[in-house]
Amino acid sequence: MQLSKLTEILKETVITGSLNADVTGISQDSRQVTKGCLFVALPGTLTDGHLFIRQAAENGAVGVVFQRDCLEDRSVIDSLSGRTAFIEVPDTHQALGWLADAFYDHPSAKMVLTGVTGTNGKTTTATLLYRMFGQMGYQCGLISTIANYVGTEQLPATHTTPDALTINSLLDRMCRCGCTHCFMEVSSHAAAQNRISGLHFSGAIFTNLTHDHLDYHKTFAAYRDAKKHFFDLLPRQAFALVNDDDKNGKVMIQNCHAGTYTYACKKMADFKGRVLEHSVDGMLLNINGTEVWSSFIGMHNAYNLLAVYACAVLLKIPAEDALRNLSSLTTVSGRMEYVRGINDLTAVVDYSHTPDALKNALLTLRDLLKPGQELVCIVGCGGNRDKTKRPLMAQIADQYADLCIFTSDNPRFEDPESILDDMMAGLSREQQNRHLRITDRFQAIKTALRTARHGAIILVAGKGHETYQEVKGVRHHFDDKEILTELLKTG
Repeated sequence: MQLSKLTEILKETVITGSLNADVTGISQDSRQVTKGCLFVALPGTLTDGHLFIRQAAENGAVGVVFQRDCLEDRSVIDSLSGRTAFIEVPDTHQALGWLADAFYDHPSAKMVLTGVTGTNGKTTTATLLYRMFGQMGYQCGLISTIANYVGTEQLPATHTTPDALTINSLLDRMCRCGCTHCFMEVSSHAAAQNRISGLHFSGAIFTNLTHDHLDYHKTFAAYRDAKKHFFDLLPRQAFALVNDDDKNGKVMIQNCHAGTYTYACKKMADFKGRVLEHSVDGMLLNINGTEVWSSFIGMHNAYNLLAVYACAVLLKIPAEDALRNLSSLTTVSGRMEYVRGINDLTAVVDYSHTPDALKNALLTLRDLLKPGQELVCIVGCGGNRDKTKRPLMAQIADQYADLCIFTSDNPRFEDPESILDDMMAGLSREQQNRHLRITDRFQAIKTALRTARHGAIILVAGKGHETYQEVKGVRHHFDDKEILTELLKTG
């Protein structure tokens, strides 16, 4: 594609050098630049792409897109503009999204792209939509925390929402494979960093908003506004579906150009749900006046299923077909997954790594306890992440579980003991003495299974679908479900 044609989409540009060159690719990593590439310099918290502009030019970049006020040494332009074009823009993150969309010939406009955002429920909602539409014969794609799918082909996922280049590359691949729909998680980081700029969304879903990611956003208001930014970008022909039982639902759609719809279990809404019966095997729901059975458990899953149904209807699926397919959906990996074994013990693996998610999981399981049954919670907190939620997680575990075992999650580059100290700071000495602190996660799980009373339910929280534990930058194989399955067989 001609550089002059590709960069037409950019606004408020200042161009130095000739745009008369063919672009063979786009890169945000100077090390991956080859002859004919367009290099986009992104400012970042750990490193700044503007420091590597010369390297990108020497590697053969025909053009460099850089951000206004971020290039300290502008002499690089004078020395290289004879062979490399320089395009100055207000925001390179936003520009990258537009450029990626144009380079891949606008793949998101060729399919029905639905984004799901919120603190909890993104993965479950997006994955269930992908599965439901697949069951109904549609060729679909999925971009999620657990994995990316192009049709039925699974691809690894490294971020909840990838960078703009990866997103558009995936969407292009989906188009070439005949996908008509794609369901995508949209994280607050992605919205704040404009990774979704240039995408053509047909619809957006808001699940809920609770305490998370304040290590990045600093304030809850900034975190909320990052989510809202996604809805602000929606075109008039799209739909915005929000959980009206969450007080932030209405905030998301303030000044939203798209058609707005609500779902709720407590209030009247466009899509109304109610739990009629529930047990360890599932729940009976009433959705807009029709009863449907689901193998999912928990109020949070009632909301997830209601969002899936509502989205399907808004995407022109007949209500009867949506309900029928909803009832056949099964649990998403690492989301309230059951493992049963000897001594009538039931272990549940769940990705509840926020205070609200942990509370929901424990309340769901406590509601299912029979007289005399014990609820055990194994929980930790990730390193190099929001520290303010650590004491809250410990308080919630203490409040709703009979026995807690505090342990490591992914310590990353932090000392595991310091993370546990932060959690214990939320508990009194008396509360701490009621529970166990076992830093080694394997030993924590093993201890829980060996000491739990007959028939106990054990929640292993935090890591869910993850098959690794990250320590000092190295990922070691560690799969909660795999470990539980083996230990529950052998005792």
